[in-house]
Amino acid sequence: MFNTTAWNRLRYSLYAPLYDIVAERAFRRARRLSLDQVTWQPGIRVLLVGAGTGLDLPWLPRDVELHATDLAPAMVRRIARRAEALGMDVQAAEMDAEALAFPDAHFDVVVMHLILAVMPDPARGLAEARRVLRDDGQLCVMDKFQADDHPAGVARRALNALTSAIATDITRQARPLLEGAGFTIEQDTPVMLGALFRALLARPDTATLTVSPGAPPGG
Repeated sequence: MFNTTAWNRLRYSLYAPLYDIVAERAFRRARRLSLDQVTWQPGIRVLLVGAGTGLDLPWLPRDVELHATDLAPAMVRRIARRAEALGMDVQAAEMDAEALAFPDAHFDVVVMHLILAVMPDPARGLAEARRVLRDDGQLCVMDKFQADDHPAGVARRALNALTSAIATDITRQARPLLEGAGFTIEQDTPVMLGALFRALLARPDTATLTVSPGAPPGG
């Protein structure tokens, strides 16, 4: 299995110089529609998980506290450069989405764009998002997902062995992942290629609390 943290760090470091050429225009509308679902308030604390080169930044309000993380150092450097070019104050850091170095209930909004289909263990990544998100916070997700009402077939799973190694997993289902991590989905909007790419807005289900193993203690 090639989808490991070490492999993802390496390949996205290699992809970084070409990432904007591939992803900027293709996902521009999807990013905007996804972020438009969030209820923004001045001064809230926002975390972009797996922020890539910072392509979400132009669609974010300027009056919030922004933090951005990515696994690949080359991506983090590009986030910092994009933030400077846009005149935005963004705290960018190299970090594994499955082991976030933030205290519990630290953020009002967590954004996860095009990362759940990439990370080795999306359930753990969502558990971390749940941990660092306030109980009244918002989770903003945009990614490609298999339909929720039936699992991937044999052909799709076979193709996934290749796609997950070089690009992305094509078998993951949004609703089971989010609900399994303790979120209630409030909005679920197709944003690209029919219903393949979806933007979801979710909030923590306060009746449950999912914390990833080995997570740092709250503070």
